[in-house]
Amino acid sequence: MPRYLEMRWALPILLAAAPAAAQEKLRDFCPDRPGLGTPPCTVDPGHGDVEIGLVDWTLDRQPGTRTDTFVAGDVLVRYGLTPNLELQLAWTALGAQRQRDASGVFRATGTGDVRIALRRNLLHPDGSGFSVALMPYAGLPTGGRTIGAGTWRAGMLLPVTYQLPHGFQLDFTGRIEAEPNDNRRGRHLAYGGVFGVDLPVAKALTGTFELSVQRALDPAGHTTPVVGAVSLAWMAKPSLQLDLGANKGVSGGAPAWELYGGIARRF
Repeated sequence: MPRYLEMRWALPILLAAAPAAAQEKLRDFCPDRPGLGTPPCTVDPGHGDVEIGLVDWTLDRQPGTRTDTFVAGDVLVRYGLTPNLELQLAWTALGAQRQRDASGVFRATGTGDVRIALRRNLLHPDGSGFSVALMPYAGLPTGGRTIGAGTWRAGMLLPVTYQLPHGFQLDFTGRIEAEPNDNRRGRHLAYGGVFGVDLPVAKALTGTFELSVQRALDPAGHTTPVVGAVSLAWMAKPSLQLDLGANKGVSGGAPAWELYGGIARRF
């Protein structure tokens, strides 16, 4: 066949294929935000999402001391490597802390540490049905004294979800970690779990109730922080989510309150 005839037939085929590629079917958007737990779903291969904590305030009350911590630009970037494996990179751009006690007020600002993680889904990478994943991670001490840990950390998460009828879902995230000591030197064993339930509130609006129970074996003193949490996530568009959340410490060793809001966008 003459080459010009080959080109004449090839062009319509390419033009017809282009819309199909552009309309590639993606999984339902499944951000990590909001909440205390971690989902087992992974990002579609070749795609990514950016999740940003726009504002975060934490109040920690200890005998004779009140500490307010403000965080902005808590960024998580996720990228799908295969249908069931994703790479994550997280960093906190700015943290400001104000501590008040009998001696006066102390203020400090700084950046946070970098965290690198891989999430390997073992069952249902879209998060449907019964979904399970393993997520090893490591933290690098790139931040300052204000919100940085001062040394490296490493651990493993076990995210699990189970979908129920009528839009309800049960969540669990297990955790074990070599966690930095409070004095910023060395590490100790920390472990625990986050239990949650998701429920539909309205069209495109999901509410989540969670309870986190952790155990930290810091040499300076063992603690068992228990935190209750509630959050709302609004799927404004198929690839855009806005969220709000509140956490309440219900035991010693946990911050009294945390309020936050953020956004997640898939690309």
